[in-house]
Amino acid sequence: MAKIKPNNFLDIVDEVFTDATRQGVLHLYADGETLSGRTIGIDGKSLFHFGTTGYLGLEQDERLKQAAVDAILRYGTQFPLSKTYVSHPLYQTLEEKITQMYGNPVIITKNSTLGHIGVIPSVVSDQDAIVLDHQVHWSVQNAAKPLKTRSVPIEMIRHNNLNMLEDKIKTLSSKHKKIWYMADGLYSMYGDAAPVKALMELSNKYPQLHLYFDDVHGMSWAGKHGTGYVMQELGELPEHVLVFGTLSKTFGASGAVMTCSNKKLHSKIKTFGGPLTFSAQLEPASVAAAIASADIHLSDEIYMFQKELRNRVNYFNTLLKTTDLPLVEENESPVFYIGTGMPITGYNFVNRLLKEGFFVNLGLFPAVPVKNTGVRITISRHNRTEEIKALTEAMVYHYPKALEATHTTKDKVFAAFNLKNKVSESSKSNDVQGLSVQLEHSISKIDAATWDSLFGSRGVFDYHGLRFLERTFTNKASETHNWQFYYLIISDQMNKPVLATYFTYALWKEDMLAPESVSRAIEDKRKEDPNYMCSYVLSMGSLFTEGDHLYIDQSHPMWLKAMQLMLNQVDTLDKSLNPSMIVFRDFKKDEVLNEFFHNHGYFKVTMPESAQISKLKWEDTQSYVEKLTAKSRRHFRKDIQPFEACFEVEVKLQISNQESEVFYQLFQQVSANNLGLNMFDYPKELLNEMSLHPHWEFIILHLKAEYTNEKKSIPVGVMFCYSNSGSTYVPAFIGMDYEYLQSYQVYRQLLFQTIKRAGALEKSSVDFGLTAAFEKKKLGAEVIEKVAYMQAKDNFSLELMEMMGGTK
Repeated sequence: MAKIKPNNFLDIVDEVFTDATRQGVLHLYADGETLSGRTIGIDGKSLFHFGTTGYLGLEQDERLKQAAVDAILRYGTQFPLSKTYVSHPLYQTLEEKITQMYGNPVIITKNSTLGHIGVIPSVVSDQDAIVLDHQVHWSVQNAAKPLKTRSVPIEMIRHNNLNMLEDKIKTLSSKHKKIWYMADGLYSMYGDAAPVKALMELSNKYPQLHLYFDDVHGMSWAGKHGTGYVMQELGELPEHVLVFGTLSKTFGASGAVMTCSNKKLHSKIKTFGGPLTFSAQLEPASVAAAIASADIHLSDEIYMFQKELRNRVNYFNTLLKTTDLPLVEENESPVFYIGTGMPITGYNFVNRLLKEGFFVNLGLFPAVPVKNTGVRITISRHNRTEEIKALTEAMVYHYPKALEATHTTKDKVFAAFNLKNKVSESSKSNDVQGLSVQLEHSISKIDAATWDSLFGSRGVFDYHGLRFLERTFTNKASETHNWQFYYLIISDQMNKPVLATYFTYALWKEDMLAPESVSRAIEDKRKEDPNYMCSYVLSMGSLFTEGDHLYIDQSHPMWLKAMQLMLNQVDTLDKSLNPSMIVFRDFKKDEVLNEFFHNHGYFKVTMPESAQISKLKWEDTQSYVEKLTAKSRRHFRKDIQPFEACFEVEVKLQISNQESEVFYQLFQQVSANNLGLNMFDYPKELLNEMSLHPHWEFIILHLKAEYTNEKKSIPVGVMFCYSNSGSTYVPAFIGMDYEYLQSYQVYRQLLFQTIKRAGALEKSSVDFGLTAAFEKKKLGAEVIEKVAYMQAKDNFSLELMEMMGGTK
């Protein structure tokens, strides 16, 4: 069967960033003749700057600027020579001063990204293992990932979860020499920090544990000589700890610095460290500016600067405490994050602040989960108290207006970040005037005629199909086969449906749409832990059905309000069920729906293509084949027609218990060989329920005795088909004997026999469903691109699968 197209993480990010750019909050250009640090020019307007990472404002210090100018005049704009051969004349001075700051040997790198690429492969041996905090900076994850080619295992833990880290250590310790835990010292979105002291206690308990910190956002504003948050917590640098700092951002110059107290390890990295060897070195201006900054860091002046910044941070914290703004993390860092929940709310809020004269950043996926979008505010020494106060007042005024304009509430935002709302809004109604909601837990509570008028021709979810699914997947002992159903109809004042759909709450494999390579790796882990990377999902449709699960009358003037009302109902279910993920699925590409779902905190993923034959008019095989393309006709005459005589084809409405057992085993073979769409097996009793249901039937291929190893006729393929209340025939899933699959073209024969059967029943369409679209297209099916929209509680599973070698 054809492989499934994997979802590309970069495509998802590109779409998110493109939308943010379109909304005017990303990929902007600063303007103006000069920059002061206090203000920034955007679109001809001067804004107070609350988005810098130069927290101490040293990038505007006259001493650094003058040093850079002098260096250019003396040495030129660059020193075009690898440091492996010769370092710039100022480099030795810089290294000596940074070494003095840290009290340990250092290595200067062009930037932290190249630094990680050079250092991590050098310090991690083939006998080691890596554990990543899932929020560690992308540059660390990117540098670690290539080590998988050296068979270095790379694991991931949830953010700052030391219990999970300890479990990983216990698992890895017997097979690996060192276990490297990699984390940020200070995380750049929420401003929260790594539990450095607790990690040191854990490393004392497990000597194999080594720590690797990226502390570029903790640099300068904290620590002795401004060496950063991690060094402030450590005091002295142990041999099993490596720390990355920065010479840019708060330091005011350019470049990055790595320090370790293990002199042998330092020498190994410096001797040969990938881009440390082959990349260009820092420009003379950057080196000179860094020397000037190092002089400040080595003087008592740095502590005066740190105090001035701390006073501003404390002042902002004091002001925020008087508000009910959702501050995600309260701490003493210069990074603040005000949650907005949905991207559309974030866009609205940021644009309101821009108009008021304040520049702030928007925290977006993948730096945060889509539903955890928010405004990232940074405080620097450039900011004055009156500006900080004015910003707070502007946020207090505009925040509720941004919520109202984007149809959300503080309750929803606080719930998204697991914060306690000071002023509950739970009493507020989610109703929309002019629309009514019917939400039921069983299809029996829905009018059958109404439902079938909307979904009667849409797959296995007409009224009778859903009664069948409820009998099969409710009140079951098995966790994987016990689902909850929710049916939603939103109608206008004339009781005309504007929107209808159904949802299921069920246990999913989180790698369901991941590449096969990722699913195979995860299935290996499930041999020991069957529930590994399995979680409950609230999904439109079900794991059994495929097709257009959403009825929406886009000609109705209130259809967008109906969509909003649907999301309100989903929010209510989310609160009561607490799924790990919400999924809206099986959509054709639609720019309006795409913008709607993205703005409301959902990211788009590509689903496997589906295939459908519409306007089927069957007369006989010859007339059908003649309507195919020339290439498809050749395919039919080569790979299908010659093998038809090898089979006895039987259509049965009911099957025996023995047949049920055989057919289930054939289905399991397909499931085991199709990890591209990785799902739990359906229960055995499913086939018995089908046999009792008048809308289900079985197309069975018996390979004739002369072609089998057993010298008797045996079933080698079965298509499980549903004839819905409308005009559609649905081959829902398939079972095949892989011993005969290729030699007798079993799969292709089943597809063709399905079309013949649909024609005999005078059905006008065949809904072939997902996967193997290329094979179905050869038989005249139209290939339809499908997408889904997902919202996860966090990015952990997505990032873990990305690190395992696939895409998110």
